[in-house]
Amino acid sequence: QVQLVEAGGGLVQAGGSLRLSCAASGRIFSRNAMGWFRQAPGKERDFVAALNWSGGSLLYADSVKGRFTISRDNAKNTVYLQMNSLKPEDTAVYYCAARRSTVAVNQEELYNYWGQGTQVTVSS
Repeated sequence: QVQLVEAGGGLVQAGGSLRLSCAASGRIFSRNAMGWFRQAPGKERDFVAALNWSGGSLLYADSVKGRFTISRDNAKNTVYLQMNSLKPEDTAVYYCAARRSTVAVNQEELYNYWGQGTQVTVSS
């Protein structure tokens, strides 16, 4: 079992930055691929970014490429999402997720553990 707790959400103006963190506890974290997803009001949850167990393989949604960066610190059991040049359409609840696999994927149904989410609101 892996427990995930997100932090770092908040209100920011368009063009600003936020860094989300996801602290993992429980079973071995360093062998889990990790991902970030988001859900805007009235919409389905969408893939944002993912990375493999070592952080050497990265995946991004087209909508965030060049603006968001996912990373991990296995010594701290933490994964991060640095979000720059934020837009109002980035407003959503952001969820951290972990897989019982070392391979990063963008399919939501392949993630086994989820955090409770953190709200990100970008004002225009």
